Order: sequence, then structure tokens, then C-alpha cells
Amino acid sequence: MATDTQLVIFDTTLRDGEQSPGCTMHHAEKLRFAHQLASLGVDIIEAGFAIASHGDFNSVHTIAREVSGPRIASLARCKREDIEAAARAVEPAAKNRIHVFLASSDLHLEAKLKITRAQALDNVATAVALARTFADDVEFSTEDGTRSDLNFLVEMVNVAVQAGATTINIPDTVGYTTPAEYKQLFETVRLRVPGSEKIIFSTHCHDDLGMAVANSLAGVEGGARQIECTINGIGERAGNAALEEIAAAIATRHDRYPYTTNLVMTELYPTSHMLGEIISFTCPPNKAVVGKNAFAHESGIHQHGVLSNPLTYEIMTPASVGFSGQNIVLGKHSGRKALEFRLKELGHTLSTEELNAVYHRFTELADRKKNIYDQDIVALLHAPTTEPLVTNVP
Repeated sequence: MATDTQLVIFDTTLRDGEQSPGCTMHHAEKLRFAHQLASLGVDIIEAGFAIASHGDFNSVHTIAREVSGPRIASLARCKREDIEAAARAVEPAAKNRIHVFLASSDLHLEAKLKITRAQALDNVATAVALARTFADDVEFSTEDGTRSDLNFLVEMVNVAVQAGATTINIPDTVGYTTPAEYKQLFETVRLRVPGSEKIIFSTHCHDDLGMAVANSLAGVEGGARQIECTINGIGERAGNAALEEIAAAIATRHDRYPYTTNLVMTELYPTSHMLGEIISFTCPPNKAVVGKNAFAHESGIHQHGVLSNPLTYEIMTPASVGFSGQNIVLGKHSGRKALEFRLKELGHTLSTEELNAVYHRFTELADRKKNIYDQDIVALLHAPTTEPLVTNVP
């Protein structure tokens, strides 16, 4: 339940995320990952699109039956067969939701659906009312909402609310909007829709222009209290807003985003890692929060600073997001302090003269070898050298 400061985290990794190329998951994988999402503390799991296939229906149904904690949702078009399939799929869940959507932009109505605005409004009213006969919790989404005529968008949202929708999602379906626009859109719709104070508004942002997370947070500033997102930001085209980035932004910049969630922050990295095991690719090494380089330091200046005080170059601790690996990476840019630190970890305390000699050998090796391993460092201790000591490198 959302309050003025409490946010609802709606994870759609198993639905929108899985729809992206290379992210298909089998039944057992979806169930395993749904259990992990429950451990992460998400409020809602959109488990799939029940009408899409027998496999998707079975996955949603199994997750609804076996995963406890989060509310379990299924997506449905504004069609009777979709809504009935979604209702059957989520029926076993202790808490469930039917998520109905219809395009609101003229581009989608004319080019894709080939219906008029009046027909669209009729479809919304009928579909949401039908969904409410199966579930008390019904979400309605205005597909391509950020490219819709504002007056018609308000009219469609009003129809959905009157028909019984309890959550209204205004998606940035193609990643087109900007933070200022998205914030204003929520402020305007909430102001113009009667009874809006009784429902929850939701963000759903894609990353086509690289602004999905920023737009989601701007939507919250505009009054949205649910954020739809995915682990590692997977999703159609450039992906969705990344759950871990949103969570870290709220936790780290609580002065700017004074909101709370039910997320267990230390489960962020394990959840990201599990997803990488299941689908066909892991997140890039420079991925914020959960990438393998997110807390890694190779530059000597950075290593010296972090070893002196982690706050010099880290705005959150690796442990705070569940990362427990080595964050000092030795390479050609590393300094004497980092090498000394790693040698001590390996059980070798050297005098200044000994360290200088080993550091000289280390820089020679690092110029020739991209990856320096612990066994390389230990071997340097015993390598013969006739080179002069190097004392002018930090």
C-alpha cells in the first residue's frame, strides 16, 4: 500500500523484461526468480502475460500458487479472453492483480489498433469493469501515454477510474519523455481527474534516451507512488528503468527523495547476479550499482583515496547492496598503496625498500599483462631483479 512517502515497487522482469531478445526464461527459471524477487522485497510481481501462451499461463499460475509475500499480477489487453485468462492465472495468489492496458495515443489507435477514440473509451470502460468482477485490485495502463493528447489522456484515465481501476499507470512506452515533462504530466492528470486522491498513480519508463530512471523518479515527484521497473533494466529495446538504480538513488539521496520502500537492499546484487545466470547475458561491467566495476578501483589515485577513506570515491558501500567481492583491482594504473594493501591481504608485509623493488617489477608486468592475478603478485616477490628501485610513483 502506498502512502505519501511509501512507494510501491512493481517488478516486471518476468513480463516486460522477458519480452526482450535474449531474455526468455523457462518455467522453472521464472519460478526460481520469482522467489528471489520475494526475498528482495518487491511489492508486486508481474509474473507474465497469461494469454500469450500455455507456458506463460502456467508460469503465472504456479508463481501465484507458490510465491508468498508480493502481490502477483498478470497483464491483459482490453479483451474478454485476456482478462479471463489473467483472472484464472492469478487466482491462487493470496494477493493478486489484473493489469489491463490500451493505447491512448492517436498514433497507436490509428496505426495499430485501427479504432476511434470513442471506441477506445468504450473498450476501457468495459474491460476494467470486467476485470473488477474477478479482482479487487485492477491496474489500467495508457500505452504510449507520454505521446498522447493530454485532454484525451485525462478522459481515458477518468473512464478507467470510474470503471473501478485502483491503480493508473501512465507509461513512457517508447522512452520519449523528459523528467520535467513526466513530472508535470502526473501533476496535471492528478489535478484534472476526479477522485484521483483515492487511487495510486504509477510510472513505467523505457530507456530509449537513457532517462528511464530519472523519469521514474520525476514521476514520483509529480505524485506517482508506484514505480514499474526491472532487474538490470532489461526490457523491450533499450530496456526499462532499473530497479537497483532506483533503489540506490532513493537510499543514497534521501535528502532529495524522501521516500521509503520495502526492498531489502542487500539482496540487490544477488538478484542481479541470479538474473545474469538465467538469461543469455549479464549486465555490462560499468552498470550502475550492480556491475562488476561499480565498486572497483584500478587508478592509483582512487585506490589511495578509497583505502584511506572509502567515502572519497564511493557514495554507498559495496556491502549495502550485497556485494562482497574485491574492489581493489591491480593493473597498470595502480599505485604502490594498492599493491602494499593486496600483499598484506596475501600475508606479506614488506619493508619500504622491498615494496619499491616489487612495485617496479609489478609495473613492468602490468605493462605487458591486462589481468594481474594473486599468483602473479606472489611470484613477483621471488623474481630476481637488477633494476634500480622506483621511488617516484605514488
